[in-house]
Amino acid sequence: MIHWLKEIGRGKRGARDLTYDEALQAADAILTGKATPAQIGAFFLAERIKMESVEELAAFADICRSHAARTVHPGSLDCAGPYDGRAKSFMATFATAFVLAAAGQRVTLHGMPSLPPKWGVTPVDLLRELGVDAATLPVEQAIRTATDTGVLFASAEQWCPPLLSLRSIREELGMRTVLNTAEKLVDYGQSPYIVFGVFHNTVFERMSSLISRLGYERGLIVQGAEGSEDLFIHRPTRTYRVENGEAHLQVINPEAYGLEQEPPELAWDAALQLATTREVLQGTAHMAFVHQVLLNAAVRLELTGRASSVEEGIYTCKALLDSGEPWRLFQRWQQSLQPKTAAEGVAQQALQP
Repeated sequence: MIHWLKEIGRGKRGARDLTYDEALQAADAILTGKATPAQIGAFFLAERIKMESVEELAAFADICRSHAARTVHPGSLDCAGPYDGRAKSFMATFATAFVLAAAGQRVTLHGMPSLPPKWGVTPVDLLRELGVDAATLPVEQAIRTATDTGVLFASAEQWCPPLLSLRSIREELGMRTVLNTAEKLVDYGQSPYIVFGVFHNTVFERMSSLISRLGYERGLIVQGAEGSEDLFIHRPTRTYRVENGEAHLQVINPEAYGLEQEPPELAWDAALQLATTREVLQGTAHMAFVHQVLLNAAVRLELTGRASSVEEGIYTCKALLDSGEPWRLFQRWQQSLQPKTAAEGVAQQALQP
């Protein structure tokens, strides 16, 4: 580990990027605990200063995958949002997942309790509001729920235990590390499609190369709200579409689809995020949030080939929301994730072959 630290820690001019194999060894030492806390912290800081290369990011993603529980959620769309959560904006991707599932498009959501630097609301907080403790939710139960509803939720620190062991170091550092990118690319559902949120457009090219390198069939890199994968509804959003090893800039303007609307400024917490999600799915939310979910769902349906255009996707998703099917699916998903009683567990085991 000391050797790799010397290579990346020589300062702006002297530092060099590690090769994929070198980064793989460093990542393995960090995730398996072979490296000391001081070495891990130094590595994260040196990479932060140097800026991680595509090869280094790919190595960390691959090592995370090798230590994670992963399932096959056929044809799913991976929604890779910021693990440090949301503090100032609606988490549209959560409601969007159930609209997509109602349209027949499987979805994979994932996350963990909030991290620095933002310390915002995460999907884990929304599950807690639903009475579901993500830390104790059995992987098998999450997979059964996904099979039934089309929406998979992976609690990252449970599905990939090394991420939990590294939490204290990341909290002490209080800044972004290489893991802030790698942890979103573990691909728990082995998805061919991904929407990936970034904060700065300066990383578009690097992230598009990484998504191609990791084998996704199609991806959309979104410079969304708070670095999320959610398209804005009150202004255009810069995105990069990645397909067949090529990336192209796409600016998605809600005004072009008659959906542009200014959302109200709210003091977002987990309870309000969940309440707004429910209102969107029931058709009673502020129209800005309904429109945001419609736009995000439509763009994602077009990305996965389930709609021939964004316009068609909007019509499809609006009809689904009007039918109430996404709301019924959400209710079924929530019920399926509830903790099982001891008697239910025994009965369930008795039914297994």
